[in-house]
Amino acid sequence: MKTVRNNVQETFRVPKEEIAALLWECRGSVSNAENILEQARQGRCLDLTAAATLLNLDEPHLLDRLYETAREVKERIFGKRIVLFAPLYISNRCVNNCLYCGFRRGNREAERRTLEIPEIVEEARALYDAGYRRVLLVAGEGYGSSIDYLCEAVAAIYRETPIRIVHVNAAPMAEENFVRLKTAGVGVYQCFQETYHRETYDRMHPSGPKRDYDRRLSVMDRARTAGFGDVGMGALFGLYDYRFEVLALIAHARDLEERFGSGPHTVSVPRLQPAAGSALESVPRPVSDEAFKKIVAVFRLAIPYAGVVVSTREGPGLREEVIRIGASQISAGSRTDIGGYSHAAEETGTAQFSLSDGRSLDEMIGAILDAGLEPSLCTACYRSGRTGESFRTAAETGKVRNLCEANALFSFMEYLKDHGTDKTRAAGRGRIAARVAEIKDDAFRREVEKGLDRVARGEEDVHF
Repeated sequence: MKTVRNNVQETFRVPKEEIAALLWECRGSVSNAENILEQARQGRCLDLTAAATLLNLDEPHLLDRLYETAREVKERIFGKRIVLFAPLYISNRCVNNCLYCGFRRGNREAERRTLEIPEIVEEARALYDAGYRRVLLVAGEGYGSSIDYLCEAVAAIYRETPIRIVHVNAAPMAEENFVRLKTAGVGVYQCFQETYHRETYDRMHPSGPKRDYDRRLSVMDRARTAGFGDVGMGALFGLYDYRFEVLALIAHARDLEERFGSGPHTVSVPRLQPAAGSALESVPRPVSDEAFKKIVAVFRLAIPYAGVVVSTREGPGLREEVIRIGASQISAGSRTDIGGYSHAAEETGTAQFSLSDGRSLDEMIGAILDAGLEPSLCTACYRSGRTGESFRTAAETGKVRNLCEANALFSFMEYLKDHGTDKTRAAGRGRIAARVAEIKDDAFRREVEKGLDRVARGEEDVHF
């Protein structure tokens, strides 16, 4: 049993001086990189020193080794499956004034909207009809994003649509409100620190409740104590030195592991993108594509059981690269404006940021197949009790892989039956047949074949 510390003074503190020292000391320390990568390949998670060493690599042959090792680790834990999802923005009203965000209070040109509950249901139905089985609700802080509103939205989606799991990205809240959110049936609670560098955080958040750095830093403690086994973390890369952000988030994950038995269920890696109404004229600390790939790979090796999430902020080519080197979850067909799914041909309000990959879900599925990987729309773990420490243990011992790949096949077969284009159906069914033929365990292969037959005969939501 893990001991949970509720005293605010005992929550995570960023080891700023240690991180700065490591980044200095590990410059050019390539001689140890091969050994670090071999240990990671054998299942050892990166500590901060090892992560700092890999973040400082720039030799092409060592970067290739890093990416190949990250791919091996990802496939050992999750197989070849890539989970697909879409965010559902329900309000762009916000009391904060984050300089980088189109939703910021100071954006006087923004067209503000908060969806009514029937409109949220309409958006969720549109996503389901496109083939999605999960939604991630996203809202600004303050106006129109109260706990009552969020809980009512979640309840309505479950009551009035076939969506199977609802996740929420929302502002920090009190522990009792997290209890309400969890009771409503939310799977993952997601909140990004944006930047772990306090001085940068203060500059980027000049007003609003989000200005409170410590309240945001401690939000995962309250969510976990309230019963959320699965939480999603991230940083907005481009605000400060990406290497500092990666090491700080890894340190945060280790702290959660020590106190709650597991760190984040997902780690998101958004890069700062232009936003209409942003107060920033340029990206303060630009992150190159090569650095972005390092970020993905290092997170995969440092927190191997976590889903590494890459959004449509990134362009098609880079997204197709990172799903080969460690990313395991990816958004597709995303809209960051309000009401954009059910009114796809319209401009429906100010978006949070610009997107770089406008491909539909079906097009993204085709790209995943072309990469030799397996699209997944599975939602099983959240509803089967595989969360938090139990999921981490199952992932690290290799037990999740078979479940993930089998459930990926079931959910993909359901997508092909109900939503796929002729081209995707042909390619997808061929891939499913080939994958089933590769299963060496005869008993397990028969169980997978039975599940696929159930889907083919019209049964929905087949999963282990």
